[in-house]
Amino acid sequence: MIKNPSRLHSIDVLRAVNMFFMIFVNDLSGVRNVPEWIDHVKGNVDGMHFADTIFPLFLFIAGLSLPLALSKRLGKGESFSSIAIYILLRSFALIVMGFFHVNMEDYSKGALLPLGIWEFLLTLSFFLIWLDYPETWSSAKRYILMGTGIVLLAVLAFLYKGGTPAEPKGLTPEWWGILGIIGWAYLVCAGVFLIFKGNFIAMCTALAIFLAINICSHGHLIHWHLLVVQDGDSCSLMMFGVVFSLLCYKFVTKGKYSRIWVVFTLTGLAAIALGFLLRPYTEGISKVHSTPAWVLICSGIGIILFEFFIWLIDVKGKANWFKIIKPAGTSTLTCYLIPYFMVAIFAIVDFNFPDFLSEGTGGIIRSFAICFIVIFITGFLEKKRLRLKV
Repeated sequence: MIKNPSRLHSIDVLRAVNMFFMIFVNDLSGVRNVPEWIDHVKGNVDGMHFADTIFPLFLFIAGLSLPLALSKRLGKGESFSSIAIYILLRSFALIVMGFFHVNMEDYSKGALLPLGIWEFLLTLSFFLIWLDYPETWSSAKRYILMGTGIVLLAVLAFLYKGGTPAEPKGLTPEWWGILGIIGWAYLVCAGVFLIFKGNFIAMCTALAIFLAINICSHGHLIHWHLLVVQDGDSCSLMMFGVVFSLLCYKFVTKGKYSRIWVVFTLTGLAAIALGFLLRPYTEGISKVHSTPAWVLICSGIGIILFEFFIWLIDVKGKANWFKIIKPAGTSTLTCYLIPYFMVAIFAIVDFNFPDFLSEGTGGIIRSFAICFIVIFITGFLEKKRLRLKV
């Protein structure tokens, strides 16, 4: 029996595990000669590897957390407008961070600031703006630091130069990056949740619509995208999390625990099977192209993993097994941004890992070590009340 039906600790643990592997695959991208099944599938290849499941699972887990956060606000009697502003501000923060991160990919060597310095100051500005400042600090102190962050971000935007010396360009939304994609998906899914006050049927209907858009888009039945929904992939992944979070709480509050194992197993396997069924007709399995097969297979994996962690953490009480990586689940955005500081510092001091830590087994061990170092730093900052909150 689940000990505390009002709070599923499995979501926090699953988020921590997912963030651990997100750091791992991000660092592994700089390692040569690793087993093919670990790394991302290349280009237009029809298929997916381990790394191709990490980001979609993050979207799914974000969906799992969404109903609890917004239901608490609704339960406290907060107005529609105040919750809508909260959703907008949170989405805006993620979209802004994602936008700046994407533009680092095309940073020009001819820019006034070297990339390492620009990246370090950029990450610092994010911390200054969106730090979860202690309530014991004076308002003046908080606003001065936040204002400093905003001014710094504006200066970095002004100094940015992308492209080549022959064809320079400014900040451009080529795509929105990982954080930006999460921000847009959250804006849509949280907006739908708020409008319909978390009605389960409405959430299932929204999921069906997002999936239909994704399937029709990649099945060449439609040739347009719906503004922020785009081809429906990210919204589908997040809304899968919303639906199964609501479904879980529905079963738990009624004491029908056994239904979780049956319904989640069957629907998870059905989603995976449907993904393979659609594979030949909707451009195969592709993270790069966000195809329906990829969306459904990853969602099915997410459902089954969620079920497993409910059993392991909330039923069997094994949360202590994951204590070492707990900060990755409680200060997730902080944990995600710490590597940007590290990469920037490495670039500034011109540090490169030795060859034996840049390829093969040595490189894999290095990437695992980086994960633990990042989480240790995150935990240390968390104890000092230095964590981002959006």
